[in-house]
Amino acid sequence: MSRSQPPASPRVTTGDRLGATLTLSIVGHVVVALGVGFSVDRPADLRHTLDVILTQTRSTNAPEKADFLAQHSQQGGGDNPTPERPAEPQRSLVPKPDPGIAPVPIAPGSPRPQPSQRTALVTTQADSGTSAANREQVPAQSKPLPSSRELIEHSLEMARLAAEIDRQSVAYAKRPKRKFVSASTQEFEYASYMRAWVARVERIGNLNYPDEARRRNLHGQLVMTVAVRRDGSIERIDIIQPSGYPILDDAAQRIVRLGEPFAPLPETKDGTDILHITRTWQFLPGNVLRNK
Repeated sequence: MSRSQPPASPRVTTGDRLGATLTLSIVGHVVVALGVGFSVDRPADLRHTLDVILTQTRSTNAPEKADFLAQHSQQGGGDNPTPERPAEPQRSLVPKPDPGIAPVPIAPGSPRPQPSQRTALVTTQADSGTSAANREQVPAQSKPLPSSRELIEHSLEMARLAAEIDRQSVAYAKRPKRKFVSASTQEFEYASYMRAWVARVERIGNLNYPDEARRRNLHGQLVMTVAVRRDGSIERIDIIQPSGYPILDDAAQRIVRLGEPFAPLPETKDGTDILHITRTWQFLPGNVLRNK
């Protein structure tokens, strides 16, 4: 009776090993690709820098639209059409793009170093009979130190100057807002106010025509600027172009004074305190005052 032989073990070829290696490699790459993710972080928002200005005065009411940032609210004034950065009495350590009212850099207080100079020596062949040791030495004059009284006076003078600078800064900040109008103005509020103002001056001028100009039969024209305050009173009158006759120039100013006080200024967004009205006035034949 014959005995059965055991089955032969399967042979692992090189191709089987390569296939298994490729399969495991693909599975590993799939696991890594599905398990690891990538995300893009948004960059941080760019924050603009702020130019903070230190003011020495303070206003009760804050402005609706501020031009600069400071530690106090301040209502600006003046007649400059463009906003300007206030200038400090002393220079700041941080450089500013706008130099303010002092564009010239401050020079250092100490003198510039000078190159050393060599002392020239004079020699002679013959004996002069004197030596350098026998020459009289002139002592250097030293500048006396200031006394305590002088130091106190200097400190008081610096305090007075600081107070004067502060007073000027306060006065500068409290300047009234001015508005200049003429015959070519286009703003409705000021144009209507100017027409009513001119009509009132013409009516008063024709009723109070200067007697001397009527007797001497004087005629001419002049350009005059009148500054009207918010309450209608006159701040000042300037003759821009005289007529050539002082009688007519004085009469024009007197006629404007007779019409005072005028109507209050219109309420506008710019908050004008003083309105400057520039017009041409004619003294015509027939004793007529007319605005040109």
